[in-house]
Amino acid sequence: MNTTIAAISTNNLGIGAINIIRVSGPEAVDIVSKIFSNKKFSQAPSHTIHYGFITTEKEKIDEVLVMLMRAPKTYTKEDVVEINCHGGSITANKILELLYDNGAVPAEPGEFTKRAFLNGRINLLEAESIEDLLEAKNENARKMAMNGLSGKTTTLIQELREKMVELLANIEVNIDYPEYIDELQITKENISPVLKEIKNKLTKIVEESQNGQFIKNGITIAIIGRPNVGKSSLLNALLEEDKAIVTDISGTTRDIVEGEILYKGINLKFIDTAGIRETNDIVEKIGVQKSLAMKQKADITILVLNNNEPLTQEEKELLKSIENQKAIIFINKIDLEPKLETLATSKKIIKGSTLTKNGIEELKQEIINIFSLEDMSYKDLTYLSNTRQISLAKQALQNIDHVIEENKKDIPVDMLAIELREAWENLGQIIGEAYEDELVDNIFKRFCLGK
Repeated sequence: MNTTIAAISTNNLGIGAINIIRVSGPEAVDIVSKIFSNKKFSQAPSHTIHYGFITTEKEKIDEVLVMLMRAPKTYTKEDVVEINCHGGSITANKILELLYDNGAVPAEPGEFTKRAFLNGRINLLEAESIEDLLEAKNENARKMAMNGLSGKTTTLIQELREKMVELLANIEVNIDYPEYIDELQITKENISPVLKEIKNKLTKIVEESQNGQFIKNGITIAIIGRPNVGKSSLLNALLEEDKAIVTDISGTTRDIVEGEILYKGINLKFIDTAGIRETNDIVEKIGVQKSLAMKQKADITILVLNNNEPLTQEEKELLKSIENQKAIIFINKIDLEPKLETLATSKKIIKGSTLTKNGIEELKQEIINIFSLEDMSYKDLTYLSNTRQISLAKQALQNIDHVIEENKKDIPVDMLAIELREAWENLGQIIGEAYEDELVDNIFKRFCLGK
């Protein structure tokens, strides 16, 4: 990290009041000084703002405010200079060009945050929380990202690792220095409650973090059923807009139609699928195949049935297929004469009408209930935020489960230390105590340029 990097840190897609160009590295101050008219700038104290012009030998480029922040109290723990110029891409890119001409190099996506991590200002979990904060789609997702960024989630992981390392240390002392009788003698009996405590806490973190993914990414809901049962009408009722075409002609919907709403702080992504039935129409057949594929990918399925029609063989097969999935059955057209037989199913049944909007609110609420996401605004949203973190936590939980099972057998306690250490290392990878360069590179490539 001997280079000095520069990039535009604000959204540079259109005209705005200001743009901010960030420069970080050992030569940040010198490089900016070469193009900044205020000659007192380079000798000024840290965390000060200076007025002047960005200039070349021939002309003034822009009137600017330049913020000077000296290491180590900066975002990257390097010297950082931020140039506040007028908005619009032409001016900002011209200033950036001058910085490159004078020794700066283009920053890669996420490189400022990567330097913050490598320089020890933030850990890996906190770095990923910054990305989550930038991409937050709702208030609860913002809160979850802030808990990660502020260190609350890190503390949960560190506390578990401390309990593990305390056990490991005692086991090592017992093995290497048996003469120290004052040290706690680790036995199967006294290790068991500690392992159980670690398991319970880690299980809670994994389970709540999996639900936390729905807070962050939203819930994907596939609306399925045979043609003409009211799937498109249901989509429109849920979204409160005419998103899908609705006609009396079977097979009108031949491709998926999507729409999204924010309901009680959770993004609900509804997908209207083509009617599922046997057909010789090639285009419709492709739509049916997409519907079945979407049913498997979705987080939850809504199976729509008609109140005024008996079950078809295709609907009976659909009912069987959702038994082992998260699903809700919506019986539409309850204002018409009932002809639908009693359903043998374990799934929640909601009766309503897309015409009168009866049952629509109950349907939304049931989706929230199934994922245990009610009253998220009042919960402490201290969760792991992505698949990488949750996968490592699951691996650590598997390690602990195995240690507990082995502890019940006639196995020396010191043999348990191997897998206990593996659990400790897996949790360490979550916060970046141990990491591979390639992993870090891939994580920060997801960041936007200038962050």
